[in-house]
Amino acid sequence: MRVLLAQPRGFCAGVVRAIEIVERSLQKFGAPVYVRHEIVHNRHVVEKLKGKGAVFVEDLSEIPDGAVTIFSAHGVAQSVIDEAASRGLPVLDATCPLVSKVHSQGKRYVARGRTLVLVGHAGHPEVEGTLGQVGGKAHLVSSVEDVVALDLPADTPLAYVTQTTLSVDDTRGIIAALQARFTDLEGPDVSDICYATQHRQSAVRDLCGVVDLLLVVGSTKSSNSNRLREIGREQGIPSYLIADGDELDPAWLQGVQTVGLTAGASAPEELILDVIEALRRQGEVEVAQMGGIQEDIEFRLPHELRTPAAPAVQPAQ
Repeated sequence: MRVLLAQPRGFCAGVVRAIEIVERSLQKFGAPVYVRHEIVHNRHVVEKLKGKGAVFVEDLSEIPDGAVTIFSAHGVAQSVIDEAASRGLPVLDATCPLVSKVHSQGKRYVARGRTLVLVGHAGHPEVEGTLGQVGGKAHLVSSVEDVVALDLPADTPLAYVTQTTLSVDDTRGIIAALQARFTDLEGPDVSDICYATQHRQSAVRDLCGVVDLLLVVGSTKSSNSNRLREIGREQGIPSYLIADGDELDPAWLQGVQTVGLTAGASAPEELILDVIEALRRQGEVEVAQMGGIQEDIEFRLPHELRTPAAPAVQPAQ
């Protein structure tokens, strides 16, 4: 059996930054540190950080006074930031910079008097954070039907922003429906879409052209991981979302010669390797990697966690 790895796959820069913020906080301040919501949507990552002393909570009321507090990569509503400030909690913000950019865009549109539409999935923590950040009423739409159902006049000054884990392809139809229905519409440039989401989805489409089966490593809570599996199915390829090698069903491999393997943006490479080992237990496996985009983006850590520069060496007198 041949296993073909998508490129790129797995961790994006925002996830790498969020995990590093938790790890460096533990090193600098000691355990425990408290993280509001799962730092990223991956059980293995969360359990590993728990083992190092991170405590994950859903509400700030669960955090003791004075304890180091970290906001997850998905971002939080302004009310959460205000509550933490009122309690004097020392906060480190692991919100992905691309999510923070969406917050800023939404605030600018609202400040200019536009009614805001957020394209995203109800209940996702990123969506809840964005809705709570923009400083005005926002309408959440997840489909073309939601756009049709908006109770707004056609000449309403409107603007839209999108959940970062949706790609250009995911949002194209909804944005087209907004453009067709409203005469005064503004929105971000295509270049503002999350690069990692777009890259991983494009890589899966390429992968599906040459494989018999698609395995996506990721959490069922992960929006971008679920979307990768959906794309495989849209391409007519049997596609499954699995957390790790233990969830591999040997029945999926019947008659399969080439398996495509990718991972959502919050899944570490070690889980890809775990799935490869599970495939090897079913028979001989040859592993190769597709060509694709090499990502080299890095996001800066909060200034409290940056390693100070080494002092300059003074010349000998």
